[in-house]
Amino acid sequence: MFKVAVCDPISEKGIEILRNDKDVVVEIKSGIDKKELPKELIDSDAIITRSSTTIDKEFLGYCKNLKVIGRAGVGVDNIDLDEASKKGIVVLNMPTGNTLAATEHTMTHMLNCMRFMPNANYELKYKHTWNRKKWMGIELYEKTLGIIGMGRIGTRVAVRAMSFGADVVVYDPYIPKEKATKIGARIVDDLDELLEVSDIITIHTPKTEETYNMIGKDEIAKMKDGVILINCARGGLYNEKALYDGLKSGKIRALGIDVFENEPQPNHPLFEFDNVFVTPHLGANTYESQIRVAEGIAKSVIDALKGRGYENAVNIKMEEEEISEIGKQFLGLAERMGSFLSQYIKGFIKKVALYSHGEIGSCMNSLGLFTIVGVLKNMVDEHVNYVNAPYIAKDRGVDVETDVYDKTTEFKNYLLIKAYYDDGKTLEIGGTVFEPNKARIVYMDGFDMEIELTGNIIVFKNYDKPGVIGKVGLILGEHKINIADFRLGRKKDLGEALSFIKVDQEVSDSILKEILNIDGAILIAKVKL
Repeated sequence: MFKVAVCDPISEKGIEILRNDKDVVVEIKSGIDKKELPKELIDSDAIITRSSTTIDKEFLGYCKNLKVIGRAGVGVDNIDLDEASKKGIVVLNMPTGNTLAATEHTMTHMLNCMRFMPNANYELKYKHTWNRKKWMGIELYEKTLGIIGMGRIGTRVAVRAMSFGADVVVYDPYIPKEKATKIGARIVDDLDELLEVSDIITIHTPKTEETYNMIGKDEIAKMKDGVILINCARGGLYNEKALYDGLKSGKIRALGIDVFENEPQPNHPLFEFDNVFVTPHLGANTYESQIRVAEGIAKSVIDALKGRGYENAVNIKMEEEEISEIGKQFLGLAERMGSFLSQYIKGFIKKVALYSHGEIGSCMNSLGLFTIVGVLKNMVDEHVNYVNAPYIAKDRGVDVETDVYDKTTEFKNYLLIKAYYDDGKTLEIGGTVFEPNKARIVYMDGFDMEIELTGNIIVFKNYDKPGVIGKVGLILGEHKINIADFRLGRKKDLGEALSFIKVDQEVSDSILKEILNIDGAILIAKVKL
């Protein structure tokens, strides 16, 4: 029998699923003082929690028998994942239960921004003023809706907006183009194009280094006058100071916002505008979504306890004893190589092929898993881990293949990863581990070099002629960017060179553009590992 403790209130539908399983004993602990709660869980096999229970190292110290933690929601900020992992406890969440709620909440904000219904309601109901002319609105019909991020929620918003008769334009470099086109949306390769043509823009991306403050002063300047902006995804995707300035100038007609960079947010400069509609992070707050979340987490906890599957796990205890010591070191390298590929390509990767040489060939399944985790972490708006990565890859249409490296190599163990993207384009990178524990990338698309994949890296390709690299150093120096390491590979037959420039701080896109304008520059990218 498995003891499952429910530590926070969840829908009774989820509790019914637990109680109906003959192998589960349910204990309701939601009414117990949080300070005393851990002492009640000494013999629990699993616990189900929401955001109000903090599960830290001290908490887990009491839970001697705990095998599974189920978070009835998306976030796991209240759970010490590292400590849970060290103790071999699987942590699950429920990332899809609130999809419809968040979709409809986005549509609500969008329609409010177009018709100013909260203002009209307040004026009529509380000021007893009947003023139809003041609240003249606009229609969604035949407007262009720009959607940044075509994941679960973005896709559903697109379908609903098109049912209103809107034209939908999508920007998401991490999806296959047919995902947008098959539902009748138009996908663009350049964010600027979306900004320029959209009457309304809604954002549905994860919050990453790349997307933080993704929409700022420069991006708003490129938008239509009178644009409507919506953010029901993550705080910090829109720069809030830039939003304020855009509203003040009249550039932005209306703003609908459910999330803020700092929460809770009881007072904010944006609140001074009558054309700003705000809610306190209510995207998931519907009765139906809470039922779906409760039912989903109950089923997932039972499956995990019985060893039937871990599809919604955000961590997992790896069976390291099955992999050699050198194999373990290659796992970390494989994940960083995967992350490098997705950050460098900045587009949808449809297939990843791995080729191995040496004894690491015995752990190619694990190497493939770690590689795809690295690839997906920069591509999708959900937690990616060593359990759910294969499911997410399958859902996104990303194939993973493994094979033996059949060419001669000077390395005892060698891993080559080849990414397929953009209608037949490919990119190859090779890596090895110089014992002890010195993981390096040693090859990229015909260029031989050696550099550790950590920190902030600028990848710069240029025609191999005098003065180019010196100008790169000069530009970085002018912007107070310190070079920590520099590695160069050359193709003399083609007259090309490839540089990996490791710097002490992140480099802005404007600096990258300045470097790309150097005579002889071919391409430039930045990667953070």
